[in-house]
Amino acid sequence: MANNAVVQRQRKGELAAAEQAGSTIAYTPRCDIAETPDELILFADMPGVAPGGVDIRYEKGELVIEGKCPPRSRGTDFIACEYGVGDFYRAFSINEQVDADRITAELKNGVLTVRLPRSEAVKPRRIAVKAG
Repeated sequence: MANNAVVQRQRKGELAAAEQAGSTIAYTPRCDIAETPDELILFADMPGVAPGGVDIRYEKGELVIEGKCPPRSRGTDFIACEYGVGDFYRAFSINEQVDADRITAELKNGVLTVRLPRSEAVKPRRIAVKAG
């Protein structure tokens, strides 16, 4: 038990020092990616981030997501500190042809949803067969 208390105090001190110094702690958000015939849909957990604090870039097959999270209230003396607060960063290589002009994003209840529509050129097409 004593070792656990020491680790908790050390972690508490590290996080408090980083927050007081204004250091940016970047976390990798957990993500799920769904696929439909028309698009890829990415869901990223980004608790504490406001819609204005999200920056999304797509260029040359790479999707970059960044989220700015305000620091916790300063001056709080935590007994235990297991939940870190910081910014989010994640980058993805997208192999599919994506229509960059139609990418949309929404942040609701701490979950970022990014829709990456496939370009018309790569969508499967049905070819009509005429009777001869």
